[in-house]
Amino acid sequence: MPVDPHLSGLLELIAASGHPPLHEGGPDDGRKGLRAMSCDLVKPEDVIQVGAVSELKVPGGAGERDARLYRPAGEGPFPTTVFLHGGGFVIGDLDTHDQVCRRLCHDAETVVLSVDYRLAPEHPFPAGLDDAIAATRWAHQNLAELGGDDRLAVGGDSAGGNLAAVVAQAMPEAITAQLLVYPAVDMAGEYESRVTNAEGYFLELAMMEWFFIHYTTDVEGMDPHDPRLSPLHAPSLAGLPPAVVVTAEYDPLRDEGEAYADRLEADGVTVERARYDGMIHGYVDMAPFSPAAEAAVADTISRFRRLLHQ
Repeated sequence: MPVDPHLSGLLELIAASGHPPLHEGGPDDGRKGLRAMSCDLVKPEDVIQVGAVSELKVPGGAGERDARLYRPAGEGPFPTTVFLHGGGFVIGDLDTHDQVCRRLCHDAETVVLSVDYRLAPEHPFPAGLDDAIAATRWAHQNLAELGGDDRLAVGGDSAGGNLAAVVAQAMPEAITAQLLVYPAVDMAGEYESRVTNAEGYFLELAMMEWFFIHYTTDVEGMDPHDPRLSPLHAPSLAGLPPAVVVTAEYDPLRDEGEAYADRLEADGVTVERARYDGMIHGYVDMAPFSPAAEAAVADTISRFRRLLHQ
């Protein structure tokens, strides 16, 4: 089907804005741009309400990291979900994904721990991953204080989906479920969706290459097939926790996300999967502009809620 008309209009507005593409600027430009397109557009009356929100510090790979904790209304006990934001390992922060975490908390009835992991190029691979693993291990050790029961999930979108997948591989015994939203899982792969969706659909191939270059800057002996970079290349996915894996039709990352779902299923892992036709990369952040994106977000979280609470 064609691109959702509301998202098509949004893409036309972005193209007509006169702003240079993200990959033609520096990391600071990209960070400011994402904030302008996400948190800066949220009106106070549109903030999704949850039971409580608090700021805290969690362990990272090299010192403490900022984090934000969202608790559902009610007494619980609740499962806990560690959320790792997208942004190509270079941009994004607690604020750009605040609404996403609020909705996940509210609709899936889960405590959400959003982690401000270190970003490249200032902190290239594996700094952000080390932070994600350390924070998730801490959450596992403090579940009684966070959610109240023993269910711990990990999730993320795009680059955050990459980190979530690697965290699940690193500590499968601790994870109950994983939520992978249009995840980047194969840094060196060749896929049809990277050709057919290379330009004009928000995330572009040139942008993906820009992110990868920054993420792996000065990484000695970097191998794009390293499972910590490309979780699709892990020798085995057997024994991993059940997963929700969702992709978008007009996303260059579509095929690798679906290949990861295939691998999970082939190795005996339970997978809830969906491809949302007419959607583009980043649809989770675009629900306010598109009823179809809103429906896709609702379905994504509904699938995750069922998996987490079964």
